[in-house]
Amino acid sequence: MGGEEKVRALTSLHFLASVQRNELEQSERPEGPYIVENNQVEEWRDLAHENWKQVTRIHVAIQPEYVTTSVVSDGAASRIFNGQQFPGSGDQLQAAGEALALSPERVMLKGLASGDLRRLPDLILQSVPHQAVQFTWAGSPVRIYLNADTHLPTAVEWESAFPFATFWSIWGDVTTRVYYSFWWLQNGIHYPLQADVVRNRLPDRTVTITKLDFNQELAPADFAISNETRAAFAARAKQTLGDRALGIPGQPASEPAPGIVFIPGPWNTTLVRQEDGIVVLEAPISSGYSAKVIEEAQKRFPGVPVKAVITTSDSWPHIGGVREYVAGGVPVYVLDRTVPLIRRLLHAPRSRYPDALAKAPRKADLRPVSSRTVIGSGPNRLELYPIHGETSERQMMAYFPEHKLLYGSDPFQQLEDGKLFYPQTVYELESAVLREHLAVERFFMMHIGLTPWAKVVETVRNAS
Repeated sequence: MGGEEKVRALTSLHFLASVQRNELEQSERPEGPYIVENNQVEEWRDLAHENWKQVTRIHVAIQPEYVTTSVVSDGAASRIFNGQQFPGSGDQLQAAGEALALSPERVMLKGLASGDLRRLPDLILQSVPHQAVQFTWAGSPVRIYLNADTHLPTAVEWESAFPFATFWSIWGDVTTRVYYSFWWLQNGIHYPLQADVVRNRLPDRTVTITKLDFNQELAPADFAISNETRAAFAARAKQTLGDRALGIPGQPASEPAPGIVFIPGPWNTTLVRQEDGIVVLEAPISSGYSAKVIEEAQKRFPGVPVKAVITTSDSWPHIGGVREYVAGGVPVYVLDRTVPLIRRLLHAPRSRYPDALAKAPRKADLRPVSSRTVIGSGPNRLELYPIHGETSERQMMAYFPEHKLLYGSDPFQQLEDGKLFYPQTVYELESAVLREHLAVERFFMMHIGLTPWAKVVETVRNAS
């Protein structure tokens, strides 16, 4: 890369980049093609003081662009949004740590300093002979794959967990491999302008640097975090997704109908009291969050068992808590097309942050739904139906016929002005209701509270 002396002499790195991120967690199909974010990133790495800053301009088709800034310095993380600074999370701390330690300008120096650097067998990578070495960083094995002809790092791979990350936390132990290419010579240093990030063999993102600066002078003020924000971060720094409190403060649970308890949250959940037990509608976020939902069910309905859980969507945050129910022997109703993804989730290794299923594995009772499926009897009996829309093909709805009440999964959301977004997926839900001849008066969803069904009809009519 230009020699150890030149690499060690780097005190800072600054770049502008375009980033194409595949929305692996919420695209129409787990195997792709994927919805793509086209983002612009500016990043500063203060290599001399272990500080990090990233400004990301995020753009997803049809949605308004927004900008977020993450800063990490002296063991604290913050986020800036709309000009206001908030405490960050362990997710930003982890991202900064990996950027400052495992990026091309630092990973080989970390290996030299590790104390356990060793050579691995040679291999063929991308049809080219490579040499490989391995060392331990932050308790994780890190492998560097060096082109046997050029001795430049083609790829760096490590294993870790992402307990603070909304999307990747559910997968337990994750293998990340970053491929480097499009090499550039500047100031005597060879540096890759393109990085392709692959996680668990899935194409996560491609980063293409458009402007690169070495040893730019950086001031402490560039990484300033207020004392108030630092204190707030310290109070929450070790809180994982599994530690998230149930619900939202100031937004109590409500009953759309007697015995149906709607719990608002970042991802809504619902308890359905039936004659022979409780049905939980949705198992989002994490095993820890599901444990809190089960505890709430026992408080509200003492002595009544949880007889089933329904997961209606294949978005990663939506299925994040399924493992807790499997650990408790609770049957899981899932769309037939989503069964392979759920099985992958249930078999994901979790050595770093083990949940109940990792500590005591057991066989899952998965109940695939391919057509109308009735659960329970009495006034709160419910019926499951696949939506089978073009963009909502991996979602299903739950209908309460006695209450003319529909749970519509998560094909669309509600904007601040009250409009339903996107019209296409609103149309798909209405079409599924018409196809099944359901008499719906009210509906609610993963991110929408109780709403008149007329709102759906109006949205489709206005877009037609």
